[in-house]
Amino acid sequence: MAESIVVQGNHRVDSETIRSYFIGGDANEGVKKLYETGYFSDVKISRSGGSLVVHVVENSQQINHVVFVGNSKVKAEDLEKEVRLRSGGAYSDSSAQADVRRIADIYRRAGRSAAKVSYRTVTVPNGTVDVVYDIEEGDKTGVKEIRFSGNQAFSTSKLVGMMETTEMNYLSWLKSSDVYDPDRIAKDAEVIRRYYLKNGYADFHVTGVDATYDPAAGGYVITISVEEGLPYTVSSATVESHLRGVDASALEGDLRIHAGDLYNGDQVDKTIEAMTREVGRLGYAFTNIRPRGDKNPADHTVALAFVAEDGPRVYIERINIHGNSTTRDYVIRREFDIGEGDAYNKTLIDKAEKRLNALGFFKKVKIANEQGSSSDRVVLDVDVEEQSTGSFSISGGYSTTEGFLAEVSVSQSNFLGRGEYIRTAVSVGQYAKGIELNYTEPFFLDQRLAAGFDAYSKVSEASTWQYYNNWVTGGTLRLGIPITDEITFAPRYTGYFSRLTIPNKSNMQYNDCGNTSLYNADNKYIAGSDGNQYTCLTNGEASLALKQAQGNWITSMVGYTLSYNDLDNLRDPHEGFSANIKQDFAGVGGDSKFIRTTGDLRYYHELYFDNVVGIARVQGGNITAWGNDKLRVVDNFNLGNSLVRGFAPGGIGPRDVTDTTSSNAGNALGGTNYYGASLEVQTPIWGIPKDLGLKLAVFADAGTLLGYKGATNFSALTGNNYGCGGTKIPSGSVNGVNQPTTQASCITVGGDNGMIRSSVGVGLIWASPMGPIRFNYAFATSKAKEDVLQQFSFSGGTSF
Repeated sequence: MAESIVVQGNHRVDSETIRSYFIGGDANEGVKKLYETGYFSDVKISRSGGSLVVHVVENSQQINHVVFVGNSKVKAEDLEKEVRLRSGGAYSDSSAQADVRRIADIYRRAGRSAAKVSYRTVTVPNGTVDVVYDIEEGDKTGVKEIRFSGNQAFSTSKLVGMMETTEMNYLSWLKSSDVYDPDRIAKDAEVIRRYYLKNGYADFHVTGVDATYDPAAGGYVITISVEEGLPYTVSSATVESHLRGVDASALEGDLRIHAGDLYNGDQVDKTIEAMTREVGRLGYAFTNIRPRGDKNPADHTVALAFVAEDGPRVYIERINIHGNSTTRDYVIRREFDIGEGDAYNKTLIDKAEKRLNALGFFKKVKIANEQGSSSDRVVLDVDVEEQSTGSFSISGGYSTTEGFLAEVSVSQSNFLGRGEYIRTAVSVGQYAKGIELNYTEPFFLDQRLAAGFDAYSKVSEASTWQYYNNWVTGGTLRLGIPITDEITFAPRYTGYFSRLTIPNKSNMQYNDCGNTSLYNADNKYIAGSDGNQYTCLTNGEASLALKQAQGNWITSMVGYTLSYNDLDNLRDPHEGFSANIKQDFAGVGGDSKFIRTTGDLRYYHELYFDNVVGIARVQGGNITAWGNDKLRVVDNFNLGNSLVRGFAPGGIGPRDVTDTTSSNAGNALGGTNYYGASLEVQTPIWGIPKDLGLKLAVFADAGTLLGYKGATNFSALTGNNYGCGGTKIPSGSVNGVNQPTTQASCITVGGDNGMIRSSVGVGLIWASPMGPIRFNYAFATSKAKEDVLQQFSFSGGTSF
């Protein structure tokens, strides 16, 4: 190392600043970094005795302003972040030319490969210069066609359907996925590779990706060449341990793939991860788990062996993070299961890269290794490119259960760069309105625990499907504890206040049987505007079970969700299981006392034809009161098209059918047990671009709701025993027919026979850019006489 550093030729830049580039580092690297500053046109180093002599030639011109002209598709502030020349800095032709290339690359990534960029300087009277970048943006240059070569097992349409990159079509004005982006296409090629490996093709590899710009077509033609090989079956899966003190049998429990299975690259990776964690737990930090596959081309089998052996004793010296202008360093570092000073482990580093990419905070993440200060030290360079994580949405829509509705919401998934999720929403609907606040901290107490809360207040008004108003205000405290990559245990506490009232106004006279002022002189019936006579039951009267539930109620309960999920895609699953069990115990204070248990299992499997997915679903639930309490009718399960499509909300199961003169089908009372099953097939619609997001569904549902456990005698509520034990109900002549003129004090429950309801139907699903929309038309193939049908249902919304 030189004893001193002598700086020559500098006039504007301080000598100490220049010396700092050469202290404690490689001199050639210092020269390179000085050039990168843009302040010098020439840098030379030499040695004189024990001194390092640095001779510099400074750029003679200083920049006044950097200006962009002609840009409209890319904002100036976005370009300013990428160029190296800065206002107040030194000008150099080489830096300006490099900036031209950077700007052209930005436009290329934005899908405008035909953009032309040039630069010029304008001398300012004070001796400085303005640097002007002239930009001709040109038209959008997207992907006109995606081709595959060498594929036999899976069709081109199947493989193209897996890609994030799409082809240009009449929806191009609405999307950006058809923009030619080499990085995105490289990710698509990796997705395809992993899909083949998951499906047994152990010899598969992508042999080439060719992107050709066709000026006549005005876009790119992408050709991806592949070699598939043949699918392999696992003939054996064993463990070999070369670690002293670790027997192979101790690791066999971590095998995720076994003899007889189709070769699956994902399960191989999961086995390596599980064994790496296990040997680390046993104290072997410098261990490599290496898969070995002995293929037998004759019968297309592969013998797998997972070899545990000592690896090189290399430590992580530093983890350097670049590109995170918003996200805090610790948010990135906590995704690593290792840190500075720990043994280097490529499996755990690859796992961290996958986690960082899955966060949604970054467009791309790349982790590279560099040699550290010694041969047993390595430096990890983590390069990230951030993307927007906030959203503001205005949504609106209509559903057959909730009527017209609108919602305004603001969310941020990386709040203040801390990785926290926060969302607030205000909704206003035809029958409901409310406000909601959600917050989640994904690393509670610096552990991989997702803690958060939900606070809400909602008012739902009486409608065709419910004869009461309900105001609910409350919140939930929750915790998510990952057991494995697929299994999560989530305990929670929920408390809410509810106020239930039954309206009695001109258009909703659901509580008028006790209002004698509405009757004529003999207190038996009233005259309508049409001259006919009506009783208080004619316009629809709320069940006495509902009337008993009126008032203020506090519910306080603890519960949990145990879930399993190995779906290949959360938004549009094609393969895998999703299952959960939920249980709540109400009675930790408050007025309600019940135990509620529900379960839901879904299985997705891609059928023979491309992108045709079969879905099987099983669901069920039970609610039981404890102590001396009885369940309120609003605590029961009230189900309809969510269990069997083709039935109205609350249209299945026990109903109050006492008042046969009523024009309605009677109030739903709900049940304490339900179970059901569904089969559905979803398929794209031939001839319609996948970007439109349209799918056709055919389905068959079956299920039942039963077990009303509430009271049937409400004499204490009415003050009489009309209709109980043979007691006659007061009646009178209404429109020439002798009918009851008040409500019976004992209710008759119908539809609680446990018969299986079933239906078949078709659906149209639109995964629109502005929100999910679904239309269903279902025909009931079996029903109870008390059930209420609804053949057509629609739900959806938009966001803009």
